[in-house]
Amino acid sequence: MNSHVEAILKKYAALVNPVIKKMLAQGVTKQTRELLHYQISTGGKRLRPALAILSCLACGGKLQDALYPAAGLEILHNYTLIIDDIIDNSPKRRGKPTCWKKFGRSFAECIGIDYGATILQVIVESKSPKKVSAVYAKALKTIMDGEMEDVLLEQAGREEEPFPEKHRITRISLPLYKRMIGAKTASLFRASCELGAITANAPLQKVETLKTYGWHLGVAFQITDDVLDICGVNTGKPRGQDIREHKLGNILIFFALKELPLKNKLDLTKILRMDSPGNEDIKKAIMLIETTSAKKKAVQQALWYESEAKRALAALPPSQSRLMLEEIVDFVGLREY
Repeated sequence: MNSHVEAILKKYAALVNPVIKKMLAQGVTKQTRELLHYQISTGGKRLRPALAILSCLACGGKLQDALYPAAGLEILHNYTLIIDDIIDNSPKRRGKPTCWKKFGRSFAECIGIDYGATILQVIVESKSPKKVSAVYAKALKTIMDGEMEDVLLEQAGREEEPFPEKHRITRISLPLYKRMIGAKTASLFRASCELGAITANAPLQKVETLKTYGWHLGVAFQITDDVLDICGVNTGKPRGQDIREHKLGNILIFFALKELPLKNKLDLTKILRMDSPGNEDIKKAIMLIETTSAKKKAVQQALWYESEAKRALAALPPSQSRLMLEEIVDFVGLREY
């Protein structure tokens, strides 16, 4: 890992965290405040707020003007994580119990609504609130579109839910996969960079430049996450979680299914469609994927998006902030496989 980037992320996290806690605490009881602080305290590198701040600085803006919009991004991000963990029945995130696992689904849903309300409070405190509101709203709607498509790409489960059971997607293409991760993951990276530029009153060309950078970075980030899910070591979570959750929307699974002989393809598909695949089933699925060039192809895809992210930054004038945005690309890409 890049220790320089780690230091910058910690620096900006130290500035943003008090704003996050302050905003979450507004207008709620002491008991509710303690519930709300759990999710935000479970970890995370505050990458999205850092992108907003650095984008603002790269456009000549003031750090202080970016703090509230940056804090709102982290609150929005964690809002989506609360919902995502409920949807996926995920018991752990970042090595700790998820919000619903710790407090129960009813309280996790209430906490999520509180996070949504806090985003509205952050908007009021932000510079250019109308523009900030538009970016938050568009990002959140796009993320939920991606989330729903990801659910429809699950190959089993949710038999008690009429819509996904009826509209399940059983075939995936590369454009469909990229559309889904572009919505679910990359859209918030793009919004982070856009907000930073807007906060700095940057001209439209610079706003678009940073949006392009953020989107390519976000796609690379999610592809790398997909590779880590299947091939990662020392990630803090069991390998093959996407297989356990019946997900077809993982780029390694996509490439493997295209390459495997028919019998092995059917074996992998059968495991994805099991109600409750066991550890041996997960190991077999990973083994089948590892017999193909899926990882190599996925890494090549991630590297292309990383290079495109850096290429977009070339349109900005040289600065320390631009250099840090370039280093973040390497930071995202160098997570251990």
